[in-house]
Amino acid sequence: MRLMVVDDSLLVREGLIALLAARGHEVVGVAENPTAVPALVRASTPDVVLVDIKMPPTYTDEGLRLAAGIRSRHPGIGVLVLSQYVVGSYAALLLAHAPGGVGYLLKDNVLRPDVLETAMSRIAAGGTFVDPVLVAHMVTADSSLAVLTDRERAVLRLMAEGLSDRGIAERLSVSLHTVYTHVQHVFTKLELPSTSSDNRRVRAVVAYLAARQG
Repeated sequence: MRLMVVDDSLLVREGLIALLAARGHEVVGVAENPTAVPALVRASTPDVVLVDIKMPPTYTDEGLRLAAGIRSRHPGIGVLVLSQYVVGSYAALLLAHAPGGVGYLLKDNVLRPDVLETAMSRIAAGGTFVDPVLVAHMVTADSSLAVLTDRERAVLRLMAEGLSDRGIAERLSVSLHTVYTHVQHVFTKLELPSTSSDNRRVRAVVAYLAARQG
């Protein structure tokens, strides 16, 4: 996979480059601030851009805004936002501005090859990814989910991570029909708008959980 790394920390940049190269990926661009990224993206056309969430000059939401800008100008390029913050509203904002081809991964999980590869592969294919640790935190913090059964809550967590119905069925070892039934129950009980689009579904669930968390 062709990748770009954007982070203001030299140690983080070099560590990511080494890690990705060791996994067999090609790092085609590196930047330390958002200003240089648009030109680099046009020149190198990566499959996925890995972006730190907080960078110069304000160290607030540069990564989120950069992700939205890349997705709007280059719909075929995915963006994975790397963050040390277990904050649901950040993930919700990311999905709101760039509904597909984006992901939110906690930096602690970058060193987990299975999680990192899943995130990049799903994003490169136009899907979404939300760190399972963040999702678990939001689900645990939401007392309103008491209306859901244990299995419905498990389905909700996997939906929020970005899995499709088929992916959920494989993870839980149940049929697609069973997953579909659970999904409909979740949306009905939580009074969420039902949709056939996986990415829109993730947006709705994450926005709901983030709002309840706050």
